[in-house]
Amino acid sequence: MNSGYTLLPFQFERFHDGYYLVVSESGEYQFLDYSTLKTLINGLLPRSSLYYNDLASKQFLVDGDLACAIDMTSTRYRTRKRFICNFTALHMLVITLRCNQDCKYCQVSAESDIAHQFDMSPEVAERAVEYAFLSPSPTIKIEFQGGEPTLNWKALTAAVTRAEEINLKEKKDLEFVVCTNLTGITREKLEYFRDHRISISTSLDGPQHIQDKNRIFRAGGNGTHKIFEDRLREALEICGREAVNALMTTTADSVDFLKDVVDEYVSKGFSGIFFRTLNPYGLASQNEKNLNYTMGHFAQRYEEALDYIIQLNLRGIFFVEFFASLLLSRIFTPFSTGFVDLQSPSGAGISGVIYDFNGDVYPADEARMIARMGDKRFLMGNVFQNKYEEIFGGPVIREIVAKSCIESLPGCASCVYQAYCGADPIRNYLETGDIVGKRPASGFCEKNKLILDILFRKIKADDNDTIDVFWSWVTKRPLSDIRGCSA
Repeated sequence: MNSGYTLLPFQFERFHDGYYLVVSESGEYQFLDYSTLKTLINGLLPRSSLYYNDLASKQFLVDGDLACAIDMTSTRYRTRKRFICNFTALHMLVITLRCNQDCKYCQVSAESDIAHQFDMSPEVAERAVEYAFLSPSPTIKIEFQGGEPTLNWKALTAAVTRAEEINLKEKKDLEFVVCTNLTGITREKLEYFRDHRISISTSLDGPQHIQDKNRIFRAGGNGTHKIFEDRLREALEICGREAVNALMTTTADSVDFLKDVVDEYVSKGFSGIFFRTLNPYGLASQNEKNLNYTMGHFAQRYEEALDYIIQLNLRGIFFVEFFASLLLSRIFTPFSTGFVDLQSPSGAGISGVIYDFNGDVYPADEARMIARMGDKRFLMGNVFQNKYEEIFGGPVIREIVAKSCIESLPGCASCVYQAYCGADPIRNYLETGDIVGKRPASGFCEKNKLILDILFRKIKADDNDTIDVFWSWVTKRPLSDIRGCSA
């Protein structure tokens, strides 16, 4: 006998302990045993079932006004896709390819610090800023990249000055970020960052024996950790704790020591870490044999480090694993995170764009890296040769959008994690020659699924302490506040 309800679309997959994870199109989730799932699909789930009300409230099934239920689901779905309306907010400027370091996993294949032909001119920097402000986004973040961007100080300051001039009229939420290794920074430059509210994103792979393994000076080949520590202290003193963040790149030298890396970040006063895996570009690709690891091995070490971080939080140390936090935000809330790699269609070009030193425009940093490897497949245009509409409404970005909606991609359309994931068409192209890609062979897909498996196992276990820590990350509130709310 049919129970009189209508099913709305959802994906499902057998979970690790015999239960099935079911996820709706709008990202609601539920764990069901096989018998309940079968009964639900056959339209026979009785109202007396322990799951019935939960499934109805999450719009897996509708036993009343179908139009109203569809409207509620549509509202959540539109909220997840809200990032499309604002269009491009992040504008990255590669103001030089020169660098004083010679990191073994450098994705951009940086040039020597005397190769001035790879510097962005002040005129190109100003023009790129002018194009950035043509975006309809209410927020404009200008991020200076390299090489080592502080080596081209003239272009950096020209871009800042022009952006501040334009924003006197536009009055957008303007942010600046400089990605610097800090090892060649001066006090005067740090004071400039402070005075112009420029945030610092630096690189810290871990304690000295890890940092010095792959992050070395171009001249002499010595490790950078000691000088980095000194400059970091100065940056924190001048710019303040909130203005300085760090990124790490996981290599074969650090993957088995992620707890030590966490301890290093805590000792330096950072409030979180992003366990970033290697990307197959530039020197990272050339040195893959010595640097790489399997995604299975990474996931195992990642979970151990995640458990360690959770314990730190329970001991009163607020510390976030940022990739987990991004995924948890997508799991627990209907809001978009703004993280390019977790968007559908891809955030490449829509959420972020990069201007090369010569004014060429690419939809993502990885697309520029492919161009450095000899393939300009993703060149959108040039700020002196093309109008804004030609660049941001041209064939490159249109193709990316058309072929990166995971709701219709093979392997993604039926994946239980579809609502939380995104597409990486640039990496797909590098690995397969096709921006659609092949999910069974995708390291990007494998990593995301493994980490989502880890998070959902912890959600399924429903340990109060772990869930409280997760919510403190998502809401950016102290654990004591979260526990106060649930008391």
